[in-house]
Amino acid sequence: MTNVICLDNNYSTTRLLTKEKPYIINNPNDKFKKFLFFPTVEGKVVEGGLRSKGYFKRSYEDKPLISIVIAVFNGEDYLEEAILSIINQTYDNVEHIIIDGGSTDGTLDIIKKYTDKIDYWISEKDKGIYDAWNKAIQISCGQWIGFLGADDFYELNAIQMYVENINLLAKVEFISSQSYFCTKDKKILRIIGKSWNWKDFSKYMNIAHVGSLHRKSLFEKYGIYDVNFRVCGDYEFLLRTGNKLKAGFVNQILCNMRIGGISHGGTSKIFEEIYQAKFKNNTRPTYLHIRIDTLWARLKWIIRRYY
Repeated sequence: MTNVICLDNNYSTTRLLTKEKPYIINNPNDKFKKFLFFPTVEGKVVEGGLRSKGYFKRSYEDKPLISIVIAVFNGEDYLEEAILSIINQTYDNVEHIIIDGGSTDGTLDIIKKYTDKIDYWISEKDKGIYDAWNKAIQISCGQWIGFLGADDFYELNAIQMYVENINLLAKVEFISSQSYFCTKDKKILRIIGKSWNWKDFSKYMNIAHVGSLHRKSLFEKYGIYDVNFRVCGDYEFLLRTGNKLKAGFVNQILCNMRIGGISHGGTSKIFEEIYQAKFKNNTRPTYLHIRIDTLWARLKWIIRRYY
């Protein structure tokens, strides 16, 4: 590794930096535009981070760059814990991006507190979590991209474990793990997340998407998230891949997911969007099959929650 700068060896985001600005190429057939910085638009509050100070990241043969994204809006209660779980990772080459939707609480103060350990952050109004994720995909430089909820947090060896498993799996495009599903005060309710199986996944979201990693080329191939979805856009995106997805699985707890996030409220909306995602991607042969699958999934959810 040449021209590598270490600003602070204590943090995963400040060990492997460079002053060499990445060269961004946008082709006419690209599924989305790529940026290093977002164009100035009306309503943008502020942006910052290491990138704004002229520090950049790149992948190395033995250390691929992993971009970890937090989308947040008024998330002051748990955001700091989420940030710390990223910048304290044991893995050396992490790019941390935060997309804030124009928070009005103390969220921006927390982000600014860690601005010299965050690669890029922006605060402006957006159209919801999938719009925020799309922005992050557009400005990420990593070979791999992961999305962490603003109230969730990684185990401190999570990225290292992911990378070690990626290196063992040929041409893997997506990798997930097990996660703890817990209360606000971190009481463990159950373990979620199973290995990828298209037959099961086409019926319901059986993997733990939180903290999982996507090869960036997956978005270049299938496009970015559909912002018409409010809670099931991640499910819809992976449905697009059909049974062609080359997926890996780490049979360990690598992430912690708090109850109460966007996908844990409004069950009618969740099941409505599950249906819409399946219908859009033709994963079930008829309308009747889709409705049966959706009702069965709702029944299982009710039984698991209340009994």
